[in-house]
Amino acid sequence: MGWNQHRRTYGPAYHSEWHFDEPKVCSEILRPHVIPYAGAIGDSFVFQDDNARPHRARLVENMLEAETIQRMEWPACSPDLNPIEHVWDMLGRRIAARPRPPATVRDLEIALLEEWNSIPQSLIDNLITSMANRCAAVLVVRRDHTPY
Repeated sequence: MGWNQHRRTYGPAYHSEWHFDEPKVCSEILRPHVIPYAGAIGDSFVFQDDNARPHRARLVENMLEAETIQRMEWPACSPDLNPIEHVWDMLGRRIAARPRPPATVRDLEIALLEEWNSIPQSLIDNLITSMANRCAAVLVVRRDHTPY
């Protein structure tokens, strides 16, 4: 699975055969998806990614800075904060619950796309609106585990 968009709705998933390195992040994610979307939202747009090495590369940082895209600060080792991690977990559970597990990589790709497309919008809304509570919980527990 590749990158996806968290907004009040969620965007289509796509599968990528290549590894995400810095140039690919810029050419396949930022230019065609993030920059146009940020422009449509305006000054209130905040970009959320994680601390993966390609996301923090100078090339990526420079492109975001040149486009004046504000990036959400992201603490290290914080998957419980990232709403998409809960979506990945749900997708994994849905795939495991299928009566016939995918037998090939292609079968898995098809199953993931089917499950992705069946995610209820209400689940995405709940994950997005819970971000403030997630951030507050991290501050309260001071680097310990949160209820998320």
